[in-house]
Amino acid sequence: MTDQETRSNAVDLTGNVAFVTGAGSGLGRRFAKTLALSGAKVHLSGRRLEPLQSLRDELEALGCTVSLASMDICDADAICASLDHAESELGTVDILVNNAGISDADFATRLDLERIDQVISTNFRGPFIASREVANRLIKAEKPGRIVNLSSVGAFHYRPNSASALYCATKAGIVRMTETLAIEWARYNINVNAIAPGMFYSEMTDGFIDRVGDGISDRYPRKRIGDPAWLDSTLLYLVDPRSHFVTGTCIIADDAQVAR
Repeated sequence: MTDQETRSNAVDLTGNVAFVTGAGSGLGRRFAKTLALSGAKVHLSGRRLEPLQSLRDELEALGCTVSLASMDICDADAICASLDHAESELGTVDILVNNAGISDADFATRLDLERIDQVISTNFRGPFIASREVANRLIKAEKPGRIVNLSSVGAFHYRPNSASALYCATKAGIVRMTETLAIEWARYNINVNAIAPGMFYSEMTDGFIDRVGDGISDRYPRKRIGDPAWLDSTLLYLVDPRSHFVTGTCIIADDAQVAR
């Protein structure tokens, strides 16, 4: 999908302020770009500053309004500080995309405590804190909002040799977090939904594909791995104000890669 095609889609986010975690690479980079090209002001957050600066320069050259700050999603104080920065630059954040995540990439019995804590903090604790903080600010400002959490088909499907039990468990937690927060915050017009992607090309999956080879796609019905651009319409549907009746839902976007 070209930038021009993204700009011309029917979802107009002019006046919205989006905060995207893990925006420096992979799906997060695509999500940030999609929101910006749909008219939203976008704050880019992530651990590495250089990729964020590169994306900011690219988007500003296209006429988008962007701010950025490096942030470790495991650091609650850093989350609040980054939101403060976003609000001072762009206004109240009313779209949150909880994209930052890491894989465990090993069998459970081989994981040390440091890795266990890191995966849980990155994939679940951080998104929960970010959601809570954004919701508190929206409630105080008496504004509606949209939160989109990134889960995974691993929340619903697991193979014996997957070697990602902890990752999948945290992504299942994201689905339940989405459902419960949606109910808790419905009275404030804050919608909370999730996307559960299958196998897409991204920085996280590159290592896995390197290990097992591109032949992994042969096991899929359509023999292909997802392009991040193919999630544009799913993301935009969930942040579109016209989708105000959709909350507490997890959309599986996996091209029928896994069993149901």
